[in-house]
Amino acid sequence: MSFVVFKNFGVRSLIIHKTSNLSPNQKSYLCFMQIVIIGSGNVAYHLAKAFFINKIPVSLIFGRNETELQKISSELNIPFSTEKLSDADLYLICVSDSSVEYISNLITKKNCLVAHTSGSLPKEILAGEYRKSSFYPLQTFSKSKELDYSKIPFFIETENIEDQKILTELALKISENVTESTYEKRKYIHLTAVFACNFVNHLFSRAKEISDAQKIPFDYFLPLINETVMKINEIDPKSAQTGPAVRNDKRILELHEQLLKDESLEIYKTMNLSIKKMYHL
Repeated sequence: MSFVVFKNFGVRSLIIHKTSNLSPNQKSYLCFMQIVIIGSGNVAYHLAKAFFINKIPVSLIFGRNETELQKISSELNIPFSTEKLSDADLYLICVSDSSVEYISNLITKKNCLVAHTSGSLPKEILAGEYRKSSFYPLQTFSKSKELDYSKIPFFIETENIEDQKILTELALKISENVTESTYEKRKYIHLTAVFACNFVNHLFSRAKEISDAQKIPFDYFLPLINETVMKINEIDPKSAQTGPAVRNDKRILELHEQLLKDESLEIYKTMNLSIKKMYHL
């Protein structure tokens, strides 16, 4: 496995050339490394599964939700604990942003490497006397949905070059897309992801509410949704915009507003106003 580095948009991106084994002059930073995953939610599950698929040993998965930990342990053959956090060389904290600092205080081992998986927190949020880092996978995770881990971008931030090499090697065993990124850049990556994923999914939920209320099967809209997403692989989103707002079709806009009420009406008006401003209408 080898890679070259180039600079682009303020981050250092890694172009990956994977091989089956490390060359003789390459040092593997993962040999004999003890890895502990902390958390039992979507991110923890998928990281554990990605490691399992790629034959990366995990010595323990630790958390509070025993039921979920048992499921992960059974599926991926990883020991779990709700009480004792064992010694490790690398701890991956995969919990909600509000819990990261508290959880980081549970790690008492010094000079180990600790990484959180948050897109919106600095590595300095980690509170212990250890080497601090961030290991951020840019994807939406649900336990019930299979993922192609090799396509997930990973953004890494560490305190030194050696730790960067460790986390880079780990990420490259999972993904073809690994980037060194500062916290300042990562904040905007996360913000963009909220617009591109979370807000869009909320609009899908609102659309389904409307279709359900009128007893229209939501399946009718799936080809439209899929084409909308696929189109932006080839066309800039701004150029791909269609619909009554970009045409400034006042008759249709007024008709739609008459059909809506409450929050959906406010969202409709806000979205149309945003589209009109973008296209100077």
